[in-house]
Amino acid sequence: METKIRQFRQKLGITQQELADSVGVTRQTVNALENARYNPSLLLAYNITKKLGKKHIEDVFVFDDD
Repeated sequence: METKIRQFRQKLGITQQELADSVGVTRQTVNALENARYNPSLLLAYNITKKLGKKHIEDVFVFDDD
């Protein structure tokens, strides 16, 4: 699953580690999410969305309609 995490995180000026710490995962998990190598749980997707200041999960996570 592709995401816009990196784009929004960089706009906010926060590191992967800072985002990871704020949502209770490792920096490696954030890196895997940013590189579309890991699909998050719904709760993690929600928490990341809120930490990035977005309203909807779809603003951050790109769901494939196929």
